[in-house]
Amino acid sequence: MKFDIHEKAATNSVWALLKDLATKGGITEIIINQPNNVYIERGGEFIRLNVKLDRYDIDSFVQDSADYNNKTFDENHPILDGRLPDGSRINVISDSFSLTCPAITIRKYLKNIKTFETAKGIFDTDDRWVTLLSALVHSKMNVIVSGGTGVGKTTFLNLLLQEISPGERIITIEDTRELSFNLPNVVRLESRLMPEGEGTSLTIRDLVKNTLRMRPDRIVIGEVRGAEAFDLLQAMNTGHEGSMASIHANSPGECLNRIENLYLLAGFDVPVRAIRYQIATAVDFIVQLGRDKNGKRVIKQLTEISSMEQDKITTQDIAKLVDGVPKFTGLVPQRIKQLMEFGVKSDLFM
Repeated sequence: MKFDIHEKAATNSVWALLKDLATKGGITEIIINQPNNVYIERGGEFIRLNVKLDRYDIDSFVQDSADYNNKTFDENHPILDGRLPDGSRINVISDSFSLTCPAITIRKYLKNIKTFETAKGIFDTDDRWVTLLSALVHSKMNVIVSGGTGVGKTTFLNLLLQEISPGERIITIEDTRELSFNLPNVVRLESRLMPEGEGTSLTIRDLVKNTLRMRPDRIVIGEVRGAEAFDLLQAMNTGHEGSMASIHANSPGECLNRIENLYLLAGFDVPVRAIRYQIATAVDFIVQLGRDKNGKRVIKQLTEISSMEQDKITTQDIAKLVDGVPKFTGLVPQRIKQLMEFGVKSDLFM
């Protein structure tokens, strides 16, 4: 769909605001609660803007966004998830549920973030971290990026994806396209849930199952939220090393529990020990993201999945957040031999 934001901004106060904010650096979120209640997030801090939007313009903007995404937004479809022309993610919930005005949340992505090398210090990483994270990708470790809302899981996945060799075939699966990277042999799949009778729906799980027939070297899932956890683990355990995904969890332990619970949604009657064994053999590392006391996005923990002891998954923490800075614990990963082939030295962890 052809879309001219400059033309829209000339007559619509919401589009005009977005056009103006696009010239400002460091904004990660734009939130419209009411016509006179608008916030941005910058550097982990919410800042209220001194603006007053026109209510008619808000409704018009939401309809424009629905049209741009070829979606319907009305009484029967009160939630809109999609993208804006600049690639930002938008979520809208109708005023039927937010009472007085459509609640709009726009997640922006920092376009100046390209690679770990060009974004020095991102997530409080130094050269040692860059060496290690690059080695995790090149040695084809299966990595789960875990974190709460707004801590940068998508940004971190994008950084990891930039480390992949251009000779590999990558298939990404998302519900709303957010991953942004530059590789030649890529297929980008996006789930689609349609109201009954209005078209064919394909869930994340449908796409993951089909992906196994598409000869991927790596499978990347933007965020695991459901039964696709079962199919991802199968893929990781059957030759698709180096696959990645993000998951919503506040600690590595919670991440493992969430994968286990999502696995059960696939509907298979599998003993818990068998599920945990599949997780332990599929996942190599969990990168836990969070924020420090100043709101800055950081790596809170790097956890290696070790093995199974009886019916429990064993792990070891390779790094933890200490005084607001991610620091190595001194434990050397069990997979150090694979990592050493790609520039990691054992004394890096000391």
